[in-house]
Amino acid sequence: MLKKFTGLLTIGAALLGLTSGPAAAQGFGLQIGWLTCNVAGGPGYVLGSSRPINCMFWRGDGPPEHYVGQVTKLGIDIGYTQMATLYWAVFAPGFGAGPGWLNGAYIGGGAGATVGFGVGANVLVGGYQGTINLQPVSVQTSLGLDVTAGVGGLTLQYQP
Repeated sequence: MLKKFTGLLTIGAALLGLTSGPAAAQGFGLQIGWLTCNVAGGPGYVLGSSRPINCMFWRGDGPPEHYVGQVTKLGIDIGYTQMATLYWAVFAPGFGAGPGWLNGAYIGGGAGATVGFGVGANVLVGGYQGTINLQPVSVQTSLGLDVTAGVGGLTLQYQP
């Protein structure tokens, strides 16, 4: 697991190196860590779906933090998807973030399509006073058949 996470961090660092100029220009702030989330599988419905999520926030300046919550999709979401893992780089206005700073609701546009092994990406904004940005580092991976389009949402609750 550690080798896989280290490999993802290396890939993420390379991707962020390519996007650090635009990210800074768009006001993403400083990268303060990485968020890794496991999303439960389940059916989608024509008007959307909601699935439980279990996350670990790997901070650059402190111990990892555990979060639980829900991922929601509003709009067209038809099919069944197996468990997926999402990886985000976490950006905030500065490094003063304390434990639980990722608490809250996030919203962003999302689109994806999977048949068998698939990919998709979501950029989300929310958390502490709407100042946290979650930028995809690794696209989500899933097994199944699912077609989605619409607005994605995420709710995180800190678990000390």
